[in-house]
Amino acid sequence: MSDQSAGRYAGKRVLLTGAASGIGRAVTLRLASEGARVFALDIDEAGLAATAKAAAGQVAVRRCDVTSAAECRAAVEAAVGELGGLDVLGNIAGVARGEHMTEVTESAYRQMMGVNVDGYFFMAQAAIPHLLASGEAGNDPVIVNIASNAGLIGQAYTVVYCMTKGAVVQLTRALAMEFLKSPLRVVGIAPGGVETGLVHGYQMPADVDWDLVMRYTGARGLAQPDDIANLFAFLASDEARNIHGTVVSSDGGMTAG
Repeated sequence: MSDQSAGRYAGKRVLLTGAASGIGRAVTLRLASEGARVFALDIDEAGLAATAKAAAGQVAVRRCDVTSAAECRAAVEAAVGELGGLDVLGNIAGVARGEHMTEVTESAYRQMMGVNVDGYFFMAQAAIPHLLASGEAGNDPVIVNIASNAGLIGQAYTVVYCMTKGAVVQLTRALAMEFLKSPLRVVGIAPGGVETGLVHGYQMPADVDWDLVMRYTGARGLAQPDDIANLFAFLASDEARNIHGTVVSSDGGMTAG
């Protein structure tokens, strides 16, 4: 972090999902280090406690199952009560699997849709009135949605995941248009592979055609969670005030051609 960015989030009130690990934890710690007051959500309470400890008391946490609209609404209200308002929403929580499309169970399908799509929608729906109030008070409210390169290109053995991340891309663009005349900005980030627990625990069917898979694995290796946190910190800051409705790729050139 440069001296120029130190304190960039002083006074900002931030709500983040998926904060117990990976990208979510990296974003939480980065924004807190820049002065943000962060309210962090995840279903993993032990992971949340570790994030809060690493942030040296600058982060409040709450367990939240983002597949539940009621829990999303309750979490937003708790965050507003704790922080006194809301300036930034980061939709980060996500799940991923490799699987044959014909073998996806209904429960597995519903779970991925619930976390990757429903959670983003219901968190945004609950948070937007508070973000608009922040804008009316003269602030620059922002929603940052973590999409994926899988939402921009087709990928074998990840049909449901690609569907969900394509939905996040369109959620970002559609919200940007709906609130075009308000101070609210909506942006997205589309990472490629990131070295997180999600990737390390990722499994593919034993009989996959690796020729189909290797074409989108990327030649430059995996990104680090901090790489995405760095981009998030810029996009959610006032420095990015002219970026609205854009989904920014951070995938080492994977989707460039």
